Amino acid sequence: MAPPLLHLRDIHLTFGGTPLLTGAEIAVSEGDRLCLVGRNGSGKSTLLKIAAGMVEADSGERFFQPGRTLRYLPQEPDLSAYATTLDYVNEGLTAGDDPYRGQYLLDVLGLSGTEDPKSLSGGEARRAALARTLAPEPDILLLDEPTNHLDLPAIEWLESELKSLKSALVLISHDRRFLENLSRATVWIDRGQSRRLDKGFAHFEAWRDEVFEQEEIDQQKLAQKIKREEHWMTYGVTARRKRNMRRVRELADLRKQKREHRGPQGTAKLSATEAEVSGKLVIEAKGISKAFVGRTIVKDFSTRIQRGDRVGLVGANGAGKTTLLKMLTGELGPDSGSVRLGTNLEMVTLDQKREMLDPNDTLASVLTGGRGDTVVIGEETKHVMSYMKDFLFSPEQARTPVGVLSGGERARVMLARALANKSNLMVLDEPTNDLDLETLDLLQELLADYQGTALIVSHDRDFLDRVASSVIVSEGNGIWQEYAGGYSDMVAQRGEGVTARANEKAAPAKKPKASGPAVTVAPGPRKSKLSFTQQHLLKTLPDTIAGLEQKLAKLQSDMADPDLYSKNPDRFAKLTAKITELTEEKDKAEEQWLELEMLNEET
Repeated sequence: MAPPLLHLRDIHLTFGGTPLLTGAEIAVSEGDRLCLVGRNGSGKSTLLKIAAGMVEADSGERFFQPGRTLRYLPQEPDLSAYATTLDYVNEGLTAGDDPYRGQYLLDVLGLSGTEDPKSLSGGEARRAALARTLAPEPDILLLDEPTNHLDLPAIEWLESELKSLKSALVLISHDRRFLENLSRATVWIDRGQSRRLDKGFAHFEAWRDEVFEQEEIDQQKLAQKIKREEHWMTYGVTARRKRNMRRVRELADLRKQKREHRGPQGTAKLSATEAEVSGKLVIEAKGISKAFVGRTIVKDFSTRIQRGDRVGLVGANGAGKTTLLKMLTGELGPDSGSVRLGTNLEMVTLDQKREMLDPNDTLASVLTGGRGDTVVIGEETKHVMSYMKDFLFSPEQARTPVGVLSGGERARVMLARALANKSNLMVLDEPTNDLDLETLDLLQELLADYQGTALIVSHDRDFLDRVASSVIVSEGNGIWQEYAGGYSDMVAQRGEGVTARANEKAAPAKKPKASGPAVTVAPGPRKSKLSFTQQHLLKTLPDTIAGLEQKLAKLQSDMADPDLYSKNPDRFAKLTAKITELTEEKDKAEEQWLELEMLNEET
């Protein structure tokens, strides 16, 4: 048997005094398609960095075959040293690589190659890094969350592209369908060690449960053996001293083995604080339309959403999912048509961009709202430390700024805060981002048991299949159509999945000039048109709007005096004029922000 291209053996690594990896191993051979799975914080990304040669382990062996090539996709790429995205991509090429492939991949991924890295959004930087990683077609590809910031057409294109490559793959992803479609073997990082299953991810969860069941049986047997030995120590017939000392040492070893055993990591405890039951009708939209800067986003769309429905919204980046969501929830009025909201609605929103989190706030402060050390969950008051534990946070993290938490930890913070609020309508914008597979399972169970209604924007096909009762999909040119069932049901009825926006297909990417395997190209997501000034406005307008709302609230409070007009008609007139002026200014700022948000959604 040929030696592996890459082999990590007995890898140990400690962070801050806490062992992270304690004997992990991974071997990558020609043609392998491995997925690397494990809980958030289990060390998957760290092990991938060790495999890439970017992090040195405390001990262990890393073997990489001489003359072979390897490329690594990081979660947070750094392009700051390059003048353009094409410079960044081409710098990763070596002699013998196709010089045109970098530009080709940038085109497919919605970038021109002329972008200044300093002005890129997170999504654009991520796609540039993906182009740089794929361009050389190396012997081994190490990909850490490659689907992040990609929409459904781009994810499905990436699947097709990776299947066509001869490179061995090691994938980290929270996208079940992506892993199922690409993996042939699974490496599980659990409690610092690795286990390998020579089957794809589709078989992982059943295997994991078997491992945990066998582990529980082994621990029960160990406890029984310790009990027998302790009984012998107390009541056993005295034998030769040497034999007695051996059994004493064996008992000590058994006790140490039980003491040092690390059981499976706990799971988050997700439960929604439900408000009173809403009316049977939750949302009714009739012939609603919306256009921005001459472009139709929604055209003559109608739907009726009833209590208990789970409605998924899917479409390419820039199709207008966020705009349609805002219209359905009453946050944005349609240009024509009408939206009627049901009675007794209490809505909670999970923001995909985590923008509602102040990076300087501590974890405890975010969960309590800065009010003491308790969390109010519906009618119940709970100590913040106990609530943190429900979401897998340790007491030591209470004073940690949320800005230094991992993406998965920030996702759990947003969930914890959202679920503490009373609701009978959940609006979930990309809720699966950065959540590990176990927490995703719990979120699915929560939605199954939730008595209210849910609107879900997601690029996760498996998640939509598991939770959605219907899917609203963009058909292009502002047309939206609703299909019964989940994502796969929609594909079966429609005959195809989500496609890139039709008006972006006029200029398809050029194929590489050099010879090589044929590649089927799906049009990539449209590149953002935001200038530096527009990006600045997008960030600052929410604060501007909040400031105007505060001023309006103060003026309206002054106007609340029923005797103001009779006592001081001049002041009444001035307050009325000022309220009108600030209201118009706020409406204008909101409209400007929504237009910029629409453009930014395309990145």
